[in-house]
Amino acid sequence: MSRHREHAGLETSGQVIRLLYIDDDRALSRLVEKELGRHGYAVTCAPDGEAGLEILAARTADFDVVALDHYMPGREGLDILPDIIALESPPPVVYVTGAQEGRIAVAALRAGAADYVIKDVSADFTALLRNALQDAVSRRRLQREHEEAQEQIRLARDRAEAMLREVNHRVGNSLQLVSSFMSLQLRHLADEGARAALKESQARIEAVAHVHRRLYTSGDMTSVAMDEYLDGLIAELGKSLAPGAGSPTLTLKAHPISVSTDQAVSIGVIVTELVTNAVKYAYGPGQPGEIRVSLEPHGRDDRALLTVEDDGPGLGDGQPRGTGLGGKIISAMASGLRSAVEYDPAHRGVRARLAFDLQPVAR
Repeated sequence: MSRHREHAGLETSGQVIRLLYIDDDRALSRLVEKELGRHGYAVTCAPDGEAGLEILAARTADFDVVALDHYMPGREGLDILPDIIALESPPPVVYVTGAQEGRIAVAALRAGAADYVIKDVSADFTALLRNALQDAVSRRRLQREHEEAQEQIRLARDRAEAMLREVNHRVGNSLQLVSSFMSLQLRHLADEGARAALKESQARIEAVAHVHRRLYTSGDMTSVAMDEYLDGLIAELGKSLAPGAGSPTLTLKAHPISVSTDQAVSIGVIVTELVTNAVKYAYGPGQPGEIRVSLEPHGRDDRALLTVEDDGPGLGDGQPRGTGLGGKIISAMASGLRSAVEYDPAHRGVRARLAFDLQPVAR
């Protein structure tokens, strides 16, 4: 919208623009009151800066704009202007000066004035003043509309985040309930193969549930801090998969890397599968050992490397042991990360590595 159209809108909308005109020149004040009154202004005049400041301090909300003269007895306009700006929600100020020196206008603008007008005795002064006042009112109105729109966006975002937090809370609770049902079922199974399969499925569910618990307890609903997430996940895996004194020790070294929710789920499931395999096959019953999990930057800031390793007998024929279901799950999750798990043949035990790009997190 052009400045001319904005001004025309103010003049034809029937809106009364409330002006406080601060000037010790009584004759010019009466002229401004008369001329601007014809264009929809309600003009209040103040004879000097102190009087104008007193009126504003008591009735700030009663004025849409202020015109402030520079040369006045006592305190000049540049002395009064900072006090006006310091008021709560002050109206915009148009600075009026009879001096042709640009330094005064520049000083006024730097002090917070919305615009300035050079005062003279010609008929153009009131027209120039009116244009400057209308422009200041228009800009303040647009600024307030922008602030209100931003506040509405903030409120909408807060509502959406609250809803998302509630969704994650409910999903986490539902997955925890499923895990509890599986625990009940485990107590009634005598077949060790069935118990092991159910326990592995329970660990997979817990890996996903832990992501949702992390999301609804975090202030950031768009990403997951992997150092904190993996710390909790490894602790849970240690309790469920390696609870005894002779069980392998699970250790974690994770850098503070944040990933998207989808990536966190994939990484959590992969870690669960690799740790489960290591617990089952790396060490014999009662044999102590260590299973190490690490997550670190890989070459550049937007790429990471996940490693799960043990010091067991290794892969033998180069193929992971087990039924093959865990391998399919790992491949599927790694594919979602646009990567694949690779095994290091130089490591004496099993070292599984997954390098992947970090997805940009939407804000």
